[in-house]
Amino acid sequence: MAAPYELELSDITVTFGGLTALSEVGLRILPHQVHGVIGPNGAGKTTLFNVACGFVEPDSGRIVRQGKELDKLRPTDLPRLGMARTLQGLGLFDRVSVLENVMVGADHHARSGFFGSLLALPGTSRDERAMRDRARGVLDRLEIAEYADRYPPSLPYPVRKRVALARALAAEPDLLLLDEPASGLSSSEMDELGELVRGLTDSMSVMLVEHHMDLVMRVCDEITVLDFGRVIAHGAPDEVREDPAVLAAYLGESVD
Repeated sequence: MAAPYELELSDITVTFGGLTALSEVGLRILPHQVHGVIGPNGAGKTTLFNVACGFVEPDSGRIVRQGKELDKLRPTDLPRLGMARTLQGLGLFDRVSVLENVMVGADHHARSGFFGSLLALPGTSRDERAMRDRARGVLDRLEIAEYADRYPPSLPYPVRKRVALARALAAEPDLLLLDEPASGLSSSEMDELGELVRGLTDSMSVMLVEHHMDLVMRVCDEITVLDFGRVIAHGAPDEVREDPAVLAAYLGESVD
């Protein structure tokens, strides 16, 4: 029997007032693959990402995680579901160190939790040490351990992006949701990000919402293309690259 999809979104429809943001949109993310979501501005990419994260409740449709339908998905459900996400806005805590920011990601592994350790609740010492070790390991993996004691506002933007990614990885998810991870990065930094994302598939699946087409084509196994809230194409990068509907949606822009 085939393993269930890591995430399955079926017939997702979302309306805001009189505007239909998504109309019967679906995608399926396979284990250990990178699934890209692309489309022109206003296509519905962010709304679909927010549905997958629990920030937006669809008007209709189904959300299925590893074969189990979720009646109502909330952002606070992600850790127990083995999911983690990054956001365009980073969402880092400015007044705690990089290490402590990443420890927040490991929080659900601990019995007392990171915030319990801040309050010095009983039995937190062992949990705090485990979270600290986990966080340091992720910082090492992303080659930003030297910034562990710094505070986010003092760091260059690309480093802060890596800190946000490190916090998500500290949760050790089976499914990582990335929203525009390449925004604000240089070409060389984007190349490094691409290698990193591909390397993650050893231990997890990735849903990548991104507008940098070269990155998407390079790292994704499958791609879903949205335009005006509808799926207009789906398939491997080579298939999507040559799809007339995709070329038309991008007004003839090259997707090489």
